[in-house]
Amino acid sequence: MATSTQPAADLGILVLTAYQGFVRQLHAAMAEQGFDDLGRSDGVVMRVVHARGRKVSELSGLLEISPQGTAQIIEDMERRGYVVRRPDPSDARARVVELSDRGRAAIAAARAFHKSFETRMRRKHGAATIDAMRAVLADMADQAPGGLDRELRALYL
Repeated sequence: MATSTQPAADLGILVLTAYQGFVRQLHAAMAEQGFDDLGRSDGVVMRVVHARGRKVSELSGLLEISPQGTAQIIEDMERRGYVVRRPDPSDARARVVELSDRGRAAIAAARAFHKSFETRMRRKHGAATIDAMRAVLADMADQAPGGLDRELRALYL
């Protein structure tokens, strides 16, 4: 809280540092469950392929990174056992990225953490406060240029 001699922190910086704090707690909880090798992009990739397998080109568009960068992330995740690549039944030249058993277990552990995190926040700050914060954050996401991609947004709601 700001005092008369100390100005309030910039809202954007608070959002950023809150996110970083959340991610640190998530990674610590995941490490305790044996997922101590998660990379920065792994969570987003796992959420995107959890609903259905995706081609690297599709992932590249959703992640807004180059196909080469996406391929490197997928190769690394495959090496660590979080995803597998299978032949695409509709295109013999393409491969579909899917979650492995380890990837599905990691997603389940992450979702459990998300739920327990929100439960703790609701107990500490009250449901109305968390509901208001959720509304503000959703509005902030909608205000971004182009808004939040509908397909990615669906992964988080």
